[in-house]
Amino acid sequence: MQCRMVELRYKEVINVNDGCRLGYVGDVEICLPEGRVVAIIVPGPCRFFGLFGRGEDYYIPWDCIKQIGDDIILIDKPFPRCQPPYERKRKRRY
Repeated sequence: MQCRMVELRYKEVINVNDGCRLGYVGDVEICLPEGRVVAIIVPGPCRFFGLFGRGEDYYIPWDCIKQIGDDIILIDKPFPRCQPPYERKRKRRY
Protein backbone atom coordinates (compact mmCIF):
# COMPACT_ATOMS: atom_id res chain seq x y z
CA MET A 1 0.00 0.00 0.00
CA GLN A 2 1.36 3.38 -0.97
CA CYS A 3 0.44 6.50 0.96
CA ARG A 4 1.43 10.13 0.57
CA MET A 5 2.26 12.37 3.51
CA VAL A 6 -0.77 14.53 2.75
CA GLU A 7 -3.05 11.50 3.03
CA LEU A 8 -1.74 10.73 6.54
CA ARG A 9 -3.33 13.95 7.82
CA TYR A 10 -6.80 12.52 7.16
CA LYS A 11 -6.21 9.28 9.08
CA GLU A 12 -7.37 8.91 12.68
CA VAL A 13 -4.95 7.37 15.18
CA ILE A 14 -6.37 4.75 17.57
CA ASN A 15 -4.47 3.07 20.40
CA VAL A 16 -5.18 -0.69 20.53
CA ASN A 17 -4.00 -0.88 24.16
CA ASP A 18 -7.07 0.87 25.54
CA GLY A 19 -9.15 1.66 22.43
CA CYS A 20 -8.61 5.42 22.88
CA ARG A 21 -8.91 7.77 19.93
CA LEU A 22 -5.89 10.07 19.95
CA GLY A 23 -6.86 12.29 17.03
CA TYR A 24 -5.59 12.89 13.52
CA VAL A 25 -1.98 12.98 12.33
CA GLY A 26 -0.64 16.52 12.55
CA ASP A 27 2.99 16.10 11.57
CA VAL A 28 5.56 13.51 10.49
CA GLU A 29 9.20 13.31 11.59
CA ILE A 30 11.57 12.17 8.85
CA CYS A 31 15.27 11.30 8.92
CA LEU A 32 16.52 13.00 5.74
CA PRO A 33 19.88 11.30 5.16
CA GLU A 34 18.29 7.84 5.21
CA GLY A 35 14.89 8.91 3.87
CA ARG A 36 12.81 7.06 6.46
CA VAL A 37 9.89 8.05 8.65
CA VAL A 38 10.91 8.18 12.32
CA ALA A 39 7.60 9.09 13.99
CA ILE A 40 4.17 10.62 13.60
CA ILE A 41 2.93 13.43 15.82
CA VAL A 42 -0.69 13.84 16.86
CA PRO A 43 -1.74 17.19 18.40
CA GLY A 44 -2.93 16.94 21.99
CA PRO A 45 -6.53 17.39 23.08
CA CYS A 46 -8.09 20.86 23.32
CA ARG A 47 -8.50 22.42 26.72
CA PHE A 48 -11.81 24.09 27.55
CA PHE A 49 -13.16 24.49 24.01
CA GLY A 50 -9.74 25.50 22.67
CA LEU A 51 -9.57 28.73 24.66
CA PHE A 52 -6.64 27.61 26.80
CA GLY A 53 -4.59 25.98 24.07
CA ARG A 54 -3.91 22.30 23.63
CA GLY A 55 -2.53 19.51 25.72
CA GLU A 56 0.82 17.91 25.09
CA ASP A 57 1.32 16.39 21.64
CA TYR A 58 1.49 12.61 21.23
CA TYR A 59 4.85 11.48 19.79
CA ILE A 60 4.40 8.03 18.27
CA PRO A 61 7.55 6.23 17.05
CA TRP A 62 7.21 4.34 13.78
CA ASP A 63 7.92 1.05 15.60
CA CYS A 64 4.67 1.45 17.60
CA ILE A 65 2.49 1.57 14.48
CA LYS A 66 0.79 -1.80 13.98
CA GLN A 67 -1.30 -1.18 10.88
CA ILE A 68 -2.23 1.62 8.52
CA GLY A 69 -5.65 1.30 6.94
CA ASP A 70 -7.71 3.39 4.52
CA ASP A 71 -8.94 5.78 7.22
CA ILE A 72 -7.28 4.79 10.54
CA ILE A 73 -3.85 4.07 11.96
CA LEU A 74 -3.62 1.46 14.73
CA ILE A 75 -0.83 1.92 17.26
CA ASP A 76 0.30 -0.07 20.29
CA LYS A 77 1.80 2.33 22.81
CA PRO A 78 0.80 2.77 26.45
CA PHE A 79 0.27 6.40 27.41
CA PRO A 80 0.07 7.58 31.03
CA ARG A 81 -3.52 8.34 31.92
CA CYS A 82 -4.34 11.53 33.77
CA GLN A 83 -6.53 11.34 36.81
CA PRO A 84 -9.95 12.91 36.24
CA PRO A 85 -10.44 16.18 38.09
CA TYR A 86 -11.78 15.93 41.60
CA GLU A 87 -15.55 16.10 41.61
CA ARG A 88 -17.19 17.78 44.51
CA LYS A 89 -20.23 15.92 45.72
CA ARG A 90 -23.33 17.90 46.49
CA LYS A 91 -24.90 17.53 49.86
CA ARG A 92 -28.59 16.99 49.87
CA ARG A 93 -30.74 19.34 51.84
CA TYR A 94 -33.60 17.79 53.71
